[in-house]
Amino acid sequence: MLEINDLSISFSRYGGWISRSQLRPIRCLDLKLEKGQIVSVVGESGAGKSLLAHAVLGLLPGNATVSGQMRYQGADLSPTRIRQLRGREIAFIPQSVGFLSPLWRVGGQVARAARLGGKDTARAADSRDRAFARYHLAADVKSMFPYQISGGMARRVMTAAATVTDAKLIVADEPTSGMDEDNSRNALAYLRELADRGRAVLLITHDIEAALTVSDQVTVFLNGVSVETADSKDFEAVDGLRHPYTQQLLNALPQRLFTEVVNGHRRGAGNGTGCVHFGACPLEKDVCGHAAPPRKRIGNGWVRCHHA
Repeated sequence: MLEINDLSISFSRYGGWISRSQLRPIRCLDLKLEKGQIVSVVGESGAGKSLLAHAVLGLLPGNATVSGQMRYQGADLSPTRIRQLRGREIAFIPQSVGFLSPLWRVGGQVARAARLGGKDTARAADSRDRAFARYHLAADVKSMFPYQISGGMARRVMTAAATVTDAKLIVADEPTSGMDEDNSRNALAYLRELADRGRAVLLITHDIEAALTVSDQVTVFLNGVSVETADSKDFEAVDGLRHPYTQQLLNALPQRLFTEVVNGHRRGAGNGTGCVHFGACPLEKDVCGHAAPPRKRIGNGWVRCHHA
């Protein structure tokens, strides 16, 4: 349903009067998402994962340059096509609660999302009410403005707005941030339910534990590069994973007693031409510092590592 190959996103940055530089937070990102699947993109906070969501939805600022290929349902995601699909076939759960209009009651915003998705007024209102009940939002919340509700409630409202539509693809950017454990579990479980009904969900998160509870596959993102895609079951043991960074992520989880193996050097200390994990990898050799590893298919996934 969604296929992304060699995605790169850069921004022009000006200094002084005439100097200009390029900032490239995403250098090479690949993923594939099929109908009925949840594929998660995980990585450190601030790594630029949200830019992937904004690229798919056509929400990048004007100074962004995008290269690579993004395809939906077999056809390129051009800017014109993205505008046609956004809110209809592709729904978005944004990370920032600033996406809610401060001048409009939240119930009206969720109902409008349902109408934009193709439902008439009566069906939109019914979908809104069922979504509010699903996400444990009291009936009186519908008449409130965003400033009158908590951050966790606002996030549940945004999740409701994305899931009241019949969108085939849901892009969820840190959808459980700010939620308590019960509401977080509920929100993820419903995304899983939607996928099981035939939708596709792209889940972008820094919480690998949460991702593993609902995902079919996980793509690991480091320093602007997707370094590995693996089935969720491969995370049951470290030796099921192929990239040293993915292994370190798994070893850093609380249930593994934080047994992360890191050699103490600054991550990404290479000169920009080698592996993005150079300087923090226990397996690194000279080749890792000057040659970027190619993508290798292994099992149902793939990895970028000279040692895999």
